[in-house]
Formats: sequence, C-alpha cells, structure tokens
Amino acid sequence: MSGGTGSGPVDRALLRAMRETGASMAGLYELTRNEPVLQLTVMSGLPAPFLTPWCRVALAAPIPVAVATRRQRLVWAGGHQQLARDFPRTAVAVPYDFSLAAAPVTEATVRLGALLLLWPAGHPPQLSAEEKAAVEAACGRLAALLAAGPRPDGRTPPPEAPRVLAPPPARTVGTEQALAAVDYLERLPGGACALDLDGRITLVSTGAVELLGEQESRLIGERPWEALPWMRDPVFEDRYRAAVLSRRPVSFTARHPSHQWLTFRLFPDGRGLSVWISPSGKDHGPVAPFPAEGEPVPVRAGQIYHVLHLAAALTEAVGVQDVVHLVADQIVPAFGAQGMIMYAAEGGRLRTIGHRGYSAEVVATFEGVALGAANSPAVHVLSTGEPSFYSSPDEIESDYPGLPHLTGKAARAVLPLIVSGRPVGCCILSYARPRTFSTEERQVLTSLAGLIAQALDRARLYDAKQQLAHDLQAGLLPHSLPSVPGLAVAARYLPSARGMDIGGDFYDLIRLDEHHVAAVIGDVQGHNAAAAALMGQARTAVHAHATAGASPGEVLARTNRLLTDLDPELFTSCLYVHIDLRTRVACLASAGHPPPILRHPDGHTEVLRVPPGLLLGIEPDARYEATQIGLPPDSLLALYTDGLIETPGVDLDSAVAALAARLDGGPAQSPDRLADALLAHLHADAARQDDVALMLLASRPPGRTRAA
Repeated sequence: MSGGTGSGPVDRALLRAMRETGASMAGLYELTRNEPVLQLTVMSGLPAPFLTPWCRVALAAPIPVAVATRRQRLVWAGGHQQLARDFPRTAVAVPYDFSLAAAPVTEATVRLGALLLLWPAGHPPQLSAEEKAAVEAACGRLAALLAAGPRPDGRTPPPEAPRVLAPPPARTVGTEQALAAVDYLERLPGGACALDLDGRITLVSTGAVELLGEQESRLIGERPWEALPWMRDPVFEDRYRAAVLSRRPVSFTARHPSHQWLTFRLFPDGRGLSVWISPSGKDHGPVAPFPAEGEPVPVRAGQIYHVLHLAAALTEAVGVQDVVHLVADQIVPAFGAQGMIMYAAEGGRLRTIGHRGYSAEVVATFEGVALGAANSPAVHVLSTGEPSFYSSPDEIESDYPGLPHLTGKAARAVLPLIVSGRPVGCCILSYARPRTFSTEERQVLTSLAGLIAQALDRARLYDAKQQLAHDLQAGLLPHSLPSVPGLAVAARYLPSARGMDIGGDFYDLIRLDEHHVAAVIGDVQGHNAAAAALMGQARTAVHAHATAGASPGEVLARTNRLLTDLDPELFTSCLYVHIDLRTRVACLASAGHPPPILRHPDGHTEVLRVPPGLLLGIEPDARYEATQIGLPPDSLLALYTDGLIETPGVDLDSAVAALAARLDGGPAQSPDRLADALLAHLHADAARQDDVALMLLASRPPGRTRAA
C-alpha cells in the first residue's frame, strides 16, 4: 500500500468530493485502455485491504462501479438491505451497514472510470439534491483530469494496492496540552488505546498495558488481533471492520489467558478508532484455545470475506463455459493475472476447457496431457493435491525446463481442482512479470481452488443434463416440416428460462393427402422429463388419428381417451387445424388452448373464438366442437402456446390482444422472420417461467408458394 498527501490534482479532487458530499470514503476507479477492467488507483477514508476484492473489477461484473460505468448512470444503495437485494455478491463480502454511490466518470462519450463513495450508517435512504449535484460535479472534475493525463494500459502489472490518501491532520496542541491529555487517560479506570484506520495501535495507556498483559513496545504499531494470540479470532477483526465502515460504535468481549473477560468498546471516526478496555463482570462462556507458538493462526476476517465474494460469483455460473468465463473475466482481474488456462480431467487426460492470454500453439502443446505425465505442473498438482506457486522464471525453469520461454510467463499459481479426493481439473493463473505470493494470497487462492472445483463439477453435470434434455427434445419434436403447396410455414420452440432445457410444448404439421394438411399445437403441464414423455405420446396419438381420417373434433376426442387411460396426472391443451388446400377452408377444434389469431389479407387481425373444450386427460367422454374459417391467399394463421403471451399481472385476454396487435398491419414478412421477431423479446427475459411453441401458417397465392 502506498500513501499520499493529497497534493496532486486528482487527489485534491477526490478529497474535495468527500468534503462536498459528506462521504466517509471515496475511491477512484480508472478504466484500463487495453482490457475491460476497472482499476482502483486512489482512495481515502478506508484501509486498502477493505477493498481487496474490488481493486480490479471486470467491466462485466455485477459490481456497483462496473454497473455505473457500463450503464453510464448513478448507482445508489441506501443501506445494506438494498445492497443485498441489488448486489448480493458485494453485500456478502461487506456485511456492514453503510450507504454507497457509484457514478460514471466520462469525458464527452469516452468512459474513463467511476467514482465510489460511501456514507456512514444512518444516511437517509436517498441522496439529497445537493448530494447528487456534488457527485456529478466531482465526476466532471475527475473526468477532465483523467482525460488530460495517462491512464492504466492494462499491460503492466497493477500495484498491489491503490494509493491511500492520508486522513485529515489531527488537532495541533502544545506540549502541556499533550501531557495533560495523557495524564487524563492515565487517571481513568480501565485502559485506553488508539488505532489508526489500518487497525494499528498508535497509543496505549498504562491501564491498557496491564489489562492486555503485554509490553507497550510490542503493541505500538501492531494490530491487536496479530500481536495478541488470544485475540486472533476473526470475530475481533470483524468488529473493527464494522466500526470503520459504519462509523458507529461497536463492542465485543474477549477472554484473557488469565481467564479474565475484557470488554472492548470501539469509537470510530475519519482518522481511526478510540478503544476503551474494561474488565467484564460476567462469564461469557467457553472459548476455543488460542494457537500455541508456531501453530497456524485462524484465517483473517478480510480473507473470509474475499473468499465469500468470489464464492458468490461462482454460484452464478451454470454451465462449464460460465465457470470459465467467470474465472477469466472476474477472478483473473481480481488477482492481477495476465493469463489463465483451465483444464478438465477426462479419461485420464487433461482437456483444455478455456484459456486467456495464451497463444493457440502454447495451448495445443499441453492439450491431452496424460495424468501420469511427469513434465506438466498441472499434472503434478493434481497428483499431490497441493497447489504450486512460482514467483520467477528461474523457479519455473528449475522444475520444468523450457516452460517460461514457451509460455512467456514469469510467475504462476497452479491450483488443483479436486472434489471429494477426485481430480476434476486444474486452473493456472499466470503473470507476465515475476511476483511474490503472500501467505494470505496463497490461502485465498487455495480456498478459491476448492470453490472453482465445486463449481466446475456442478457445471459439468449440468451440461450433461442439458445435452440429454436437448437430445430428448430433438427426438420428440419434428426434425423438419413437410413442404406444402399453398402454405408457407414457420415453427419455433423456446424452452423455459428455468430447469432443464426441455418442456411439454409441441407442434406438428401433418400432410394428410395431396389436398389436405393438418397443423397441431399443444402444451403439456410442466417442463420436465415427465411432461416431455407425455408430449411425445400426445403428438403421436394426434398424428395417428389424423392420418386415419378422423375429423378435428374426433382427433381430439380419441387423443383425450388415450391420455385419460394413461392417467399421467398431467393435463394437456391442444389446438388442431384441418386445412383444405383447394377450398382454402380451415376447420379448428380446441381442447382448452389459447385462441388462434388470423391476420386477414388487408393486414387487420382477428382473435378466433374457437369453442373451448376440456383439457385433454380430464374427462374420458369429453366432446370437442369444430369451427370453420376461410384462409384466403395472403392471410396468416398464428398458433401459439401460453408461454408466448403470459405476463405476471396481465390478464389472458389483454395478452392475446397485445399479440394480435403485434401481428396487425405492418410490412409483409415471411413466416420465418415474423416468428423470429415475435420471439426476440423473450430471449432476453431471464424471468420467463414457461416454454413457448409458435406456429405460423401463411396462405400463398398460386405461383408464390414457399414452404419455410
């Protein structure tokens, strides 16, 4: 961490932003020139380790500063509850109460970075007009300064931590006043000590020395949870972090090795913390023994939250490529790496599933390496189960001659991905220049390897299920539709946005004879394997009865009896259309299906009110009434399932009317283009809960027949 006095123009602008907004912390992120990464370059009001998980932020990350930069708008979280709702990954890493604003720093149309501001707990739920104006003015000043100066290029390794500006100077007093203040502290009961924002002790009273049982010389300049073994519980550091971020007093108790319980009260401000220590009059219960000399100490609170932050990111990954992209786009920047290769262990060999910063030739060199090979760092860590860290090319060369020259990398962390003792792969983070890996960083990376392994194993299972679902769906839906003179036809299927990529919606086009064709669309409850199986049975039954010459009402009645006998405990809606290509008359029968829509040759649309019959599979003796309509040249019949129109809070009639409006008028389009246009907005709807099937049948004049 490097310090700063705030004498530079950017530093002064950042400190001015804090004064004018009343923020307790400010940080400036700069967008690197050659990679989509935001780099924290200067900050004030917090120790740098507090923002370790966000020193380098991928522009695509769901992090406030990244969202503000991408969308070019102010992002506000007025407390931890809103932060947890809008940015859960950030909230899990900083579980304290404060308010946050992130604002884009832009010159003209050029994105330069983002300004991050924090306010103590208790800030009103919204920014005031004056605060917003101050934030906008600060961003304008910073943008002008950044546009005129150099920016990070993304190629040279970033500093280990941003430049941290010194807090405002303390009140200046004379010698007599200073001695009087010390005398005052010495006379008070208990003990007192002062911590700077970084948690290091700057002053300790005689009473505090006696209560802590440690010499003053061994306390000054140290953090209490590092200098005192009995305070190495992460809870104690966590309370310090809570006080610094929330700027609210906090307290905790700890048991001294003498078995005396002590109460610590922390009073924070912008310069540090005043700590009051007093004996506690009660026994707070058993505690775990503190580590003996030479034993490993507990993981620090900061490390815990860093890992939690990355773990939250990994929970968002679904498939294998999601894991790869997340590691490459968000975890690699967080650790300042310039390269990444991820392998999966398959069939006794390593298979490359993703890489960044390596040439194709380098990747090909190690593709398919046997797990029994001796010349691969990835194989070595998988065989031992222990990660390897190489800080320089010489260290790599001694173990793997020629590897630094081949890859062009000077340092690397080789992380085995192991689940329940079983190797699932390996992840390598590499660096263009030599670097050391601190003990804390090694611990975080080792923990992270386990999380990546779990995510990768889960993702591979998901991909296998998705492939199975895709193959099953492909086998149940028609591979192609027959060419029908006089009709241009387009059909689409879109699975739901949740669960397996499979559902119960189906469609079919059945060529009955030279002059007759049938179209059918249906929807089985659910979107799982059971629904898909019933869908296949329903589609087969409709096809069989249709080709046997049954009328539309009879096709549905016979299919209904079959499904009722099967007793699947799932119901099916269905719409069956029989078309006479000579007379251009269509006969329709419905089993509880959404009404079809007819677009007439002049462009206006009509919702066809086909008599609704019972859903298939309810009543074995149900009857289905048929309706006839004309299907003249240049008309279009739209058949669909309810997944296309259902929207929370919108009634079915309104939704059908809205779909009809989208089909009404406008330039004539082929059924294929029109189908794609109708589904385009659904692809981006992550909340879509149902499958979609769509079938468009366009009646064409003689000489202009085209099947799609």
